[in-house]
Amino acid sequence: MPDPWGVRRAENLLTSLEGVLSARVVTTPLGEVSEVHILAQAGLQAKQLVRNVESALLAQLGLRVDHRKISIAQTAEVRPIETLERHAVRERSLQRTVLFEGITIQPGRRPQRQMVQVALSVGGRTEAAEEESADSVRGRVEAAARATVALLDRLLEKGSLALEGAQLVQTMDRDLVFAGVQAMSGRDSVLLTGTAQVKEHPERAAVLAVLDATNRWTEVRRPA
Repeated sequence: MPDPWGVRRAENLLTSLEGVLSARVVTTPLGEVSEVHILAQAGLQAKQLVRNVESALLAQLGLRVDHRKISIAQTAEVRPIETLERHAVRERSLQRTVLFEGITIQPGRRPQRQMVQVALSVGGRTEAAEEESADSVRGRVEAAARATVALLDRLLEKGSLALEGAQLVQTMDRDLVFAGVQAMSGRDSVLLTGTAQVKEHPERAAVLAVLDATNRWTEVRRPA
């Protein structure tokens, strides 16, 4: 659409100012600016906003506008409904998502044994489980996986989980942990599998492999 008086250009300029959410410029039939309406974030000084509007129009477009023609409205937050809906969905998703909080490896109760503790959180609640294993990479990987499965099983409203196995493997010049988890619901059971690349240490990858295997299955069975 034609913009003979540069209204859209002026409005685009004003919305680029800090704190300005939207702007509307009204002109007379002769192209003179008669009104400037600004919607701005709360907490900003109205007088300073008016001065910013005056300076921007004069410096960028050569328009001299009397400050009395500039009105300021302020609001705490203005977001499109789509943005609000996406925010609500994301918040809900975070409440239901199992998050890996950490893993701790300490000496076990007996010599040449290790205690592996895994912490997960869901809905703002953090829980931990621990498993003891032989002091070997294979033993610690399996212990980390068992602890993770035990925690997930504790969080379920229905159904149950049992670890089939977790193993450190090498493929395509990378170290991976492969995990198998038996998922049971009523009389039905299914083998869930997942993998995770070893980036820090194998025990952490074992936790992530179990979460990779069980993520979808547990999502619909955790408390709302």
